[in-house]
Amino acid sequence: MYNPSGLDAPLSTTLTTARLVLSPSRAGDVGAIRTALRKNRVHLAPWQPKTIGDPTSLSSVTASITRDRKLWRAGTQFAFWVFEAERPDVVVGRVSMSGVWRSAYHGAYLGYWVDGDCNGRGIATEAVAAVLAFAFGPLGLHRVQAAIMPNNLASLRVIEKLGFRREGFAQRYLQIAGKWEDHVLFAMLSDELPGGTGDVDFAI
Repeated sequence: MYNPSGLDAPLSTTLTTARLVLSPSRAGDVGAIRTALRKNRVHLAPWQPKTIGDPTSLSSVTASITRDRKLWRAGTQFAFWVFEAERPDVVVGRVSMSGVWRSAYHGAYLGYWVDGDCNGRGIATEAVAAVLAFAFGPLGLHRVQAAIMPNNLASLRVIEKLGFRREGFAQRYLQIAGKWEDHVLFAMLSDELPGGTGDVDFAI
């Protein structure tokens, strides 16, 4: 439900679903994050911007965790690492709400990825649904947007299963893997979340 006060959640926040546990970046997860990023380097390369240096290095991952936590405290980005409940030390994905802006907008941009071995298991759908419940629940956002490349069929299936509305098509919208790529634009409002926030446990 729309929350005009825009009260944010602390870094101790944890989201729990039937199969998953989602938590903000923590220093203790450096090893698990590095392992996941290295394992999925090829899997994720076609869908991500090019980076300078090695994003899986100890210094890069440590810096990214520091940045995530800083942005969380500032209330401008809320990023979660995804763990399976049965494998609590293994990162299987990431879901983030970035570009959070309050004022008259009260919205954010959705981004997500899951381990290549999780494709077809509904892990991405479950993880994104949990973060949407968090966004429209504790965060009190009104709108969540997503931009997806037309050939990213797996991501398109996730967004469509969750009930996002297609709102447009943006030519050469983002630079991905060194090339300006077209994106399909989707959005969801707080009163459009299927089932509300009832399937997610919030520990805040």
